[in-house]
Amino acid sequence: MIPLSLAEIAALTGGRQHDMTDPDARITGPVVIDSREAGPGTLFAAFAGERADGHDFAADAVASGAVAVLATRPVGVPAVVVDDVPRALGALARHAVRTLGTQVVALTGSSGKTSTKDLIAQLLGRLGPTVWPEGSQNNEIGLPLTALRADETTRHLVLEMGARGIGHIRYLTELTPPRIGVVLNVGTAHIGEFGGREQIAQAKGELVETLPSAEEGGVAVLNADDPFVRAMAARTSARVLFFGEAPEADVRAENVRLSERGTPAFTLHTPTGCGDVTMRLYGEHHVSNALAAAAVAHQLGMSAGDIADALSSADTLSRWRMEVTERADGVTVVNDAYNANPDSMRAALRALSAMGEAAKARGGRTWAVLGEMAELGDDALAEHDAIGRLAVRLNVSKLVAVGGREAAWLDMGAKNEGSWGEESVHVSGTEAAVGLLRGELRAGDVVLVKASRSVGLEKVAAALLADGSREGEGAAR
Repeated sequence: MIPLSLAEIAALTGGRQHDMTDPDARITGPVVIDSREAGPGTLFAAFAGERADGHDFAADAVASGAVAVLATRPVGVPAVVVDDVPRALGALARHAVRTLGTQVVALTGSSGKTSTKDLIAQLLGRLGPTVWPEGSQNNEIGLPLTALRADETTRHLVLEMGARGIGHIRYLTELTPPRIGVVLNVGTAHIGEFGGREQIAQAKGELVETLPSAEEGGVAVLNADDPFVRAMAARTSARVLFFGEAPEADVRAENVRLSERGTPAFTLHTPTGCGDVTMRLYGEHHVSNALAAAAVAHQLGMSAGDIADALSSADTLSRWRMEVTERADGVTVVNDAYNANPDSMRAALRALSAMGEAAKARGGRTWAVLGEMAELGDDALAEHDAIGRLAVRLNVSKLVAVGGREAAWLDMGAKNEGSWGEESVHVSGTEAAVGLLRGELRAGDVVLVKASRSVGLEKVAAALLADGSREGEGAAR
């Protein structure tokens, strides 16, 4: 964060300094929203959440070194009191981006945002100091917190933008105006809230509408393979750069294939050259993510060969997204439990199927441990039923549907698709799923764990990995 005095923060946010506050005291560290992360030079932003009120921990934050607190009421320690903490953070982020003049790259899409953001960050990091969000900090709180981590040395600021309705992305672009905007896809995530894919496209397209014109250096990076995204070219005055597998894409992939481990490889073509890519990430869906990242890197001056090399060495930076771990006993756990929607669920199942080809040759089996995909509205029954059916069509060996009604629909779809009987089972919760798997898994099996974040299936993955750790320790002895 660029250093600011408390007087400057009060002026920028429309806040007032508490009587105990030294107006000349300066914030030299990051803004934090967890008092346990407070340290010397930090600003603690107090939020009133569902489970806890950050105002109650203001004194703890200052005792740990925070210079002051951004709060909506006096808290008994130095503070800048504002009407709305998220909007105050947004004002600080807007000031920081304007002052620094950092190259801002923003991306949105129904799925793949976090994985693509991680890829872009790794590519641009080769060109200079880059700041990007950890995990999925893509809303009116997480985005300003990310922007406020930038300082005078930051060359690139990569931001992920999510939307829960019309106008959300437009607001985020007002806080941190991007010069390069990336739209990955328009799928069915949150379709229950939006009402349809057309409405989702309207919301996602706000990103390209707010870009500078081509004459001013604005660039819209659009997925040529998605008709909803392709159509956004008409909604922007920025220069359009298409990516995808379509022949007319400016940055495209040819000869796409999957290894027996489920990792993709392809030939990358850019306007300035080509290169061979062999990725370390799992699943063919990462090809599109990689092309989006490649288009951004190309725009910022990276050669095709360097892009191919960077993509081939890129890792997953965010947890619980196709994290693949082989236990000491030969069981492979694929932890993709951070979130789920129909598009990402299909991609994960296809990746599991590809990984399963090698596993089955060794006598192993594929297990899909799946739970609810949230926020699908009236489409929930059809979408869960379709995922259950897809598991059968992809020859997944075992489906474990975890949870209530939506899990029952997954199980129903699998059993209605064909001859599946004992191959699909519905269990009530994570403990039952862990118990079942502990009794059934054997060497060579591959287990995918995936559901919306609210289901908490990361507990299943954690338990399976802990079992493997204990077994490894026992073998070592």
